[in-house]
Amino acid sequence: MSSAILTEGLSKSFGDFRAVDGVDLDVAEGTVLGLLGPNGAGKTTTVRILSTLLRPDGGRAEIHGVDVVRNPQRVRQLIGLTGQYASVDEGISGAENLYMIGRLLELSRRDARDRANQLLERFRLTEAAGRLAKTYSGGMRRRLDLAASLISEPAVLFLDEPTTGLDPRSRNELWDEVRACVRNGTTVLLTTQYMEEAEALADSVVVVDGGRVIASGSTAELRSRFGGQVLHVRPLNPTDLRRVADVLSLAGSSSADVDDADGSVTLAIGDPSALTRAVGALGQSELPIASVETRTPSLDETFLKLTEPATA
Repeated sequence: MSSAILTEGLSKSFGDFRAVDGVDLDVAEGTVLGLLGPNGAGKTTTVRILSTLLRPDGGRAEIHGVDVVRNPQRVRQLIGLTGQYASVDEGISGAENLYMIGRLLELSRRDARDRANQLLERFRLTEAAGRLAKTYSGGMRRRLDLAASLISEPAVLFLDEPTTGLDPRSRNELWDEVRACVRNGTTVLLTTQYMEEAEALADSVVVVDGGRVIASGSTAELRSRFGGQVLHVRPLNPTDLRRVADVLSLAGSSSADVDDADGSVTLAIGDPSALTRAVGALGQSELPIASVETRTPSLDETFLKLTEPATA
């Protein structure tokens, strides 16, 4: 598939702070890329460069083959952007917000009005179309903001933490709209702090930290490659939690963790031989065990492992 978003060696500094440090991205058409990272990792700066709001210091970036520095006007015709906070004009109605954006994008009065009506219906805002945007709930404002970014039917949509502050129902509704965009052929770059969101929407994930790409792949690949397996043991008697943890710690290559609330002990498994040793040690201990299972860490756990500060 052709690249909808392509960057090579992208960099941006603010004074002595290097916000983006040699980022390479290659996002295929009609897919969703989840761009993950802790606060200050460079996610928003990368999005701002790709959407022509910031000029990079080095490297290059293209949207459907169009250079974001050399031809920013053409890039703006190809993209839509929804930032971290809804950017609607609260002093006018929902319909007027969308109509205004259409006119700014040089649609005719009729086309701008028709497109606004289409999107109001699609985002279930028709009944509230004539109300001032300041009377909208947070979820409604977010839907209106996303609708505004789709006025021009963009080939590429940038969503910078689009569900921040939304309740679960509103978040799920927004997810449905993102999926609909992708079904219609739109490429999406999504930055998010919610690992559940990345798993729900992203075809592939890139993790950035300190302005650099530190991992990439599907969510399943990242969990398997960087998370490793975890042995999850639940003793029959909760009073044996510490004894089970001691047995596993001695047999494994790392310390076992006790979860008193869950009544279980977990041990990170670095290799198959460590799993064999741990299970064998449990059997030799003759401690009564209710259950033993292995599992792949969640994306949350993998993310925390990838981005944890280095120890001296």
